[in-house]
Amino acid sequence: MTRIVVVDNHGQFTHLEHRTLRDMDVATEVVPNDSDPTTIDADGLVLSGGPDLERRGNCAGFIELDIPVLGICLGMQVIAHELGGRVGPGEYGGYADVTVEITDATDPLVGSLAPTTRVWASHADEVKAVPTGFSITATSDVCGIEAMSDVDRDLYGVQWHPEVAHTERGEEVFENFRRICS
Repeated sequence: MTRIVVVDNHGQFTHLEHRTLRDMDVATEVVPNDSDPTTIDADGLVLSGGPDLERRGNCAGFIELDIPVLGICLGMQVIAHELGGRVGPGEYGGYADVTVEITDATDPLVGSLAPTTRVWASHADEVKAVPTGFSITATSDVCGIEAMSDVDRDLYGVQWHPEVAHTERGEEVFENFRRICS
């Protein structure tokens, strides 16, 4: 059975990420982001959303574990920040229903959602420039980088929240990530 650990970055939807994985019969648990990354035994990690980069705990260490990582909202921003990308305030601001254009239909995480999907996303902060090795895999008229992937290192991020009911086909993102982790 695939085991995916959810790293809690103090986000309001972390429990929904855990529940979505559990309901898919994935072995899962939630751990605080200040946990020791070397104690994690998993096939993959989800870095949850949260309020801000200052509260990212030991996320840099989780990214370096050499297992697939899916960053959701703040989790994506943490990946970008830690690996040399750039994060900044979004022009749009808070939560909104957004139409996202999938720019890479071959991407293992979001490609199956092509050509477009509707998502629930926060744009208070967002990735402004992806780190070296990453591709932009989704965009919108609200945000230039709605999703990013580095398939060589199995590092993925989405600006939106696939775990909430307002996101169409959100569970499909988790199913795709489970396949990546298997």
